[in-house]
Amino acid sequence: MLKQVSIYAENKKGCLQNITGILRENDVNILGSVTNDSAEYGIIRMVVSDPEKCIEVLKNAGYICKTTSVLAVECRDEVGALDKILKTLYESNINVNYTYLSFNRETGLPIMVMHTDEVNAVENILINKGYKCD
Repeated sequence: MLKQVSIYAENKKGCLQNITGILRENDVNILGSVTNDSAEYGIIRMVVSDPEKCIEVLKNAGYICKTTSVLAVECRDEVGALDKILKTLYESNINVNYTYLSFNRETGLPIMVMHTDEVNAVENILINKGYKCD
């Protein structure tokens, strides 16, 4: 299971680059991310190489951050791969709040990062169906 960092940031020019610059300066690698915005603020969700360090350096720079448990599910790079994962979860009565894509740096395979209210249960369901999860 992974720890995702959620960063609450003002929706203004240069804000995202400021965050990525802080992470670069502190040797924190972004492994996957998604950004959701509104008129004034946005939420940047990231899986990073060092979540604790990420939180520390961004909080020191004035950002509001928190960590959340997410699940990384390795999937095949083929049509319908995500649909198969979601169908398995639907059949198990599991709601997926959001997903975003990353990849396994060793195998090159896609990894779906997903957030659910029941991360441990979802991990067990997917492992029992033959999926590789982190």
